Amino acid sequence: MKLLVKAPAKINLSLDVLHKRDDGYHEVEMIMTTIDLADRLEITRLDKDEIRIISHNRFVPDDHRNLAYQAAMLLKERFHVKQGAAITIEKMIPVAAGLAGGSSDAAAALRGLNKLWDLGLSLDELAVLGAEIGSDVSFCVYGGTALATGRGEMIRQLDAPPTCWVILAKPFIGVSTADVYRKLDLAGVKHPQTSEMIKAIENDDYEMVCDHLENVLETVTLKMHPEVAQIKDQMKRFGADAVLMSGSGPTVFGLAHHDSRMHRVYNGLRGFCDQVFAVRMLGERHTLD
Repeated sequence: MKLLVKAPAKINLSLDVLHKRDDGYHEVEMIMTTIDLADRLEITRLDKDEIRIISHNRFVPDDHRNLAYQAAMLLKERFHVKQGAAITIEKMIPVAAGLAGGSSDAAAALRGLNKLWDLGLSLDELAVLGAEIGSDVSFCVYGGTALATGRGEMIRQLDAPPTCWVILAKPFIGVSTADVYRKLDLAGVKHPQTSEMIKAIENDDYEMVCDHLENVLETVTLKMHPEVAQIKDQMKRFGADAVLMSGSGPTVFGLAHHDSRMHRVYNGLRGFCDQVFAVRMLGERHTLD
C-alpha cells in the first residue's frame, strides 16, 4: 500500500512572545495559516519492521533527527505497531526557513501513517501526539488558519484570511530558532495586536490584515542577519501591500491583492534572492479522508 500526503508550509500573520515559562519554553501567541507551497510525502508499507526516510535533499536528515521519523517512531511505540514504513520526502519548502517544513512533514507522517496502519486516531488525537515532537506540529496536523497559544500546541481554529498572493523570499542562510529565542529581550518590545488580527480575519478585511502583520522575533533576526532587513526593504520597494518575516526567519513574505503587483514583486526579487515563490493562502483545514 502506498499513500501520497501533502505537507504545506505555514506563515505567521502575527507572532507574539509573552514571557519565558518555568519549563524553559516561551509562552507565545501566534496566528498561522497554511500556504500552497508544500512538501510531498510518499508513504509505503514495508514488510520489515523499520522506518526508512528517503530524500534527495542533502539538508534533510534520514535518521532520528528527522521529525517525520520521530513521528513514525512515536506512533509505533505508543500503539505497539509491528509494521514498517518507507517515507520518501520530496522537499519543496526551503529548509530552516521559518516556514515549518520539518514540522509539516511530521504532521503529514502522522496523518498518513494513521491511515496506513489503520490506527483510527482523530485529528485532535494526532495533534496531541504532534505536540510531543515540536511546537508547530500540532498546528500542522490541522492546517488552515489558527491562533496558537501555550508554546504553540494549543490551537483555536480561525476563519480563512482574505484571499491574496503570498510572495516568499528566502536568503541563502539558515536561522536557529533556539538562538533567536535565546537572544530575545522582551523589555520595551512592541507587542503585536493579536486580537486586531483576529478581527481583521473574521471581517475578511484585507487592508486590516496588512496593517496588523507583526512579528516580535524580527527584533532579533534582523540584527543577526541584515540581509533579511534588505529583503524586507526590497519587497516594499517593489510594491508589496505588506511585508513580514515568517517565524524566526529568515524567509520574508509579502502580500499582494492583485496579479500585476504580485508579478512585479516576484520578478523584482528573483534578481535579488535565490529562492522566491508566489503562492496562495490555503485557508482550509486538513481532513482524514
